[in-house]
Amino acid sequence: MEQIPQGCRMNAQGAYVPVERIKPIDLLRDELVTKIVQRAAILNEQLSKLKNDALEEIATFVEQSAAEYRVNLGGKKGNVQLASYDGKYKVMRAKHDYMSFDERLLAAKQLITECLEDWAGRPGVPRGLVVIAEKAFRKNSKGEISVSRVLDLRSHDIEDERWKKAMEIIADSIRVQATVTYLRLYERVGNSDQYKQISLDIAGV
Repeated sequence: MEQIPQGCRMNAQGAYVPVERIKPIDLLRDELVTKIVQRAAILNEQLSKLKNDALEEIATFVEQSAAEYRVNLGGKKGNVQLASYDGKYKVMRAKHDYMSFDERLLAAKQLITECLEDWAGRPGVPRGLVVIAEKAFRKNSKGEISVSRVLDLRSHDIEDERWKKAMEIIADSIRVQATVTYLRLYERVGNSDQYKQISLDIAGV
């Protein structure tokens, strides 16, 4: 890394500024922000270690539990919920797949568009389905199409070969972009059957 000249500070534009030319309030602000972020970085490392250690321990326990029945589950796979003996605490390992569609979705959209155009005003065609299909391909502010809305189209059984073909294409075009594993911790609320999540998010504490 480039050495900052003695008696200087680097500003946001990358220029070196002599400390005596920096306002005292700016130095105090810099000290405050740096101190808070450095403390948070330490906590971030601790949380990362907690998560990794906990997931490894859960995987080991799942394998130990399954071994009693001589079954190999592959401890790191799948969702798991574990509870303390007194039911006061719960630990949950949850996996979520982030999915998208490849270029074949355009072909499915074309077939669905043809169906919608032919169905317009036709008796017996639910107007609600037309609205649902139109919304399914509407992009959000990030220019993305909602995976869940598109997949919901497959729940409608339509006797139209183009529609059925489009549903097949949608199924074939699904791609898993990434799988994220979550660790969630819960504590029972008093003696009720309700649990509250123990927040590990700084915004939720």
